[in-house]
Amino acid sequence: MIMNAKQIERISKALGDPYRLKILETIKKEESQGWLPCCAILETIELAQSTVSHHIKQLVDADLLFAEKDGRNAKYKINHEILDAYIGYLNLLKS
Repeated sequence: MIMNAKQIERISKALGDPYRLKILETIKKEESQGWLPCCAILETIELAQSTVSHHIKQLVDADLLFAEKDGRNAKYKINHEILDAYIGYLNLLKS
């Protein structure tokens, strides 16, 4: 997958926050269980629910997370295709 400059910028901004990185790490740790509900993310991040939701929205908007509604709740998983393309782009920079 080839990424355009706008996608790279959006992902870079999303990954520029330590709480967003922590959210990705949390989802990655539980990835074997499939989708991770928002309440499980809230348990690991010591922020208000609205703040965590804001950070998650930034990750979803950057296409780093898939979001799915589960009744009134939401659950998330990592979009590995986008993450791998971004990492591939960064690897091109170091060559």
